[in-house]
Amino acid sequence: MMRSLYRLYSARLRRQLAGLPKPQHVAIVMDGNRRWARGAGYDDVRIGHRFGAKHLEQFLQWSAYAGIRCVTAWVASADNLRKRDSGEVDYLMELTETVLADHVRRDHRWRLHIAGQLDLLPDSTTRALKEAVELSRDRGDAGDLMIAIGYSGRLELVDAVRSMLDEAAVDGRTLADVADRLSEDEIGRHLYVPGLPDPDLVIRTSGELRMSDFLLWQATRSEIEFCDLYWPAFREVDLLRALRTYGRRRLQRSS
Repeated sequence: MMRSLYRLYSARLRRQLAGLPKPQHVAIVMDGNRRWARGAGYDDVRIGHRFGAKHLEQFLQWSAYAGIRCVTAWVASADNLRKRDSGEVDYLMELTETVLADHVRRDHRWRLHIAGQLDLLPDSTTRALKEAVELSRDRGDAGDLMIAIGYSGRLELVDAVRSMLDEAAVDGRTLADVADRLSEDEIGRHLYVPGLPDPDLVIRTSGELRMSDFLLWQATRSEIEFCDLYWPAFREVDLLRALRTYGRRRLQRSS
């Protein structure tokens, strides 16, 4: 009975999306894995990360079905990797290699990009991700999936400025030349993954009402949707409702 009601509600939401503006790029802050595990009665919070990693596969399927062409998923912040228990971090990196990277190898609907400080990752994780990037690079009609791992929005801007200065030094340009050329487009060209559209919609799960250093440059004009559910409990109908809210906001703003 509940499954039938769920399918009916999902169909209703899809009908309501017809004619509404649709986001090209959706970013997801997958928050609440550990709290979900505790609430589900697990003593080992790492189990929450496993459910969360597998859940991203479902989210990508829902996104593809909804016609979303670009997804950014925040797997771990730079602070997470520095401050969390080493055993928990090691397990999260193992999941990144065996679940996330493997999914991209199998699912030809996505072309992978990596945003973050890869020097914070184990060599095996960096290698698995880079191999998945190379394997998916030539999927011409695929959507774009950006995995933010070892990521910090502030550090991305620091690295972008550093990259600009390094490039100028190689070219023999002066600081005055750099200042004269400085623009939004120039900074954008030096971000971790240049060329992708900015996110139209950012969704954060777990009830937290903050951006937490996520896509500080890219999300300045994004719609933000906060969801009270922990990430492993996030459902397709929750995505559809977020898309409906986004579409209605944009439609109202343009009228």
